[in-house]
Amino acid sequence: MMTNIVSVGLPINEALRVQKNRFLPTGVTDPAGLKRISVVTGIHGDELEGQYVCFELARLLNEHPEHLHGVVDIYPAMNPFGIDSITRGLPAFDLDMNRIFPGNNDGDMVEYIAAEIVKDISGSDLCFDIHASNIYLTEIPQIRINTLHEDWLLPLAELCNVDFIWVHGASTVLESTFAYSLNSTGTPTLVVEMGVGMRLTRDYCFQLLDGILNAMVYLGVWDGPTKPVRTPIISRDADDVAFLNAERAGIFIKDVEHGAHVRCGERLGRIVYPPEGRVLWEVTAPVDGWLFTIREYPVVESGSLVARILKNREGGR
Repeated sequence: MMTNIVSVGLPINEALRVQKNRFLPTGVTDPAGLKRISVVTGIHGDELEGQYVCFELARLLNEHPEHLHGVVDIYPAMNPFGIDSITRGLPAFDLDMNRIFPGNNDGDMVEYIAAEIVKDISGSDLCFDIHASNIYLTEIPQIRINTLHEDWLLPLAELCNVDFIWVHGASTVLESTFAYSLNSTGTPTLVVEMGVGMRLTRDYCFQLLDGILNAMVYLGVWDGPTKPVRTPIISRDADDVAFLNAERAGIFIKDVEHGAHVRCGERLGRIVYPPEGRVLWEVTAPVDGWLFTIREYPVVESGSLVARILKNREGGR
C-alpha cells in the first residue's frame, strides 16, 4: 500500500511527497510485534540501481504473499525530484540530501523532510540504504560500515551477498548522513554501494536482492526459497586500500574490468590525447590486489580517481 510519509506544499499547486510501499502478511492489519525491514533508495537522484532492486523485491512480494511473515517497507525515492530529473542533489536547492540528517522538525523545508523520514524508518529491525556509485566510477557490490557500529552491523552485513565489506574509521564517516543518523539511534542500517550512476547493473541488483531475502529469512520476515550467499572480503585497515589518481588530464581507456585481480606494475589502462594519438600516462597497478573500483567515465582531470585496489587479495567474484 503506497502512503505518503511526508508531503510539503510547493508553489503553483505542487507538492513534494516522499512515499513508501508497505507490504504486510496476508490478513494482517496491525503490524505491532512483527519484524520490519526497510529498503531505502533514491537519496541521490542519479543513483538508479536501487530502483531495480525495489521493482524486483515488490514484484516478488506481490507474487508470493504466502511467504511474508513480517513488514517490508520500500522507500523508492527519498529525493523524488532528484530521481525525476536524474540530479544527484535536491534540484533548485544545490544541496546533497545525504548531508542534512537527522533533520529538524522546526527547521527549513528540507530539514523537516529529513526529520520525518528518520521518524518513519526508526525502529526497523534492519534498513538497507542502497546507493550506486556516481557516473564516473563502477563499484563492486559492497557494504560500508562505520567502526563505531561494526559489532552489531557486521554480522548482518555478512548475510547480504555482497563481495566486499569495507569498515571505515569513524573520522571518515559524516555524521549528517542518513545511515549514521539511524545507526546512532539504534536502527541498524547498512549502506550498500554498487554499480555505476545513471545506469542499471542487473546482475548486481539480483545479487543484492538475494542478500536482502537471505537477511529477511534470518529475521523471520520471509520463509520463501533463497539462494546461497557468498562470503564477503572484509577490510578493517585503512592501509588495505590503494587509491590511484590520474597524473594527467585526458581520455581514460581502461584495459581491465573491476573485480579482476591485478599485479603490481600491470597496466590498468591509458590516459590518451586523442588529437595527436599520444599516450599521456600508462596507468599501472601500484600493488598486487583486487580491483574493486574502476573509472567508468572516460574524461579525467589531473587528480581524478581512476581506481581503488584492495591490497594482496584475490577478490570475491
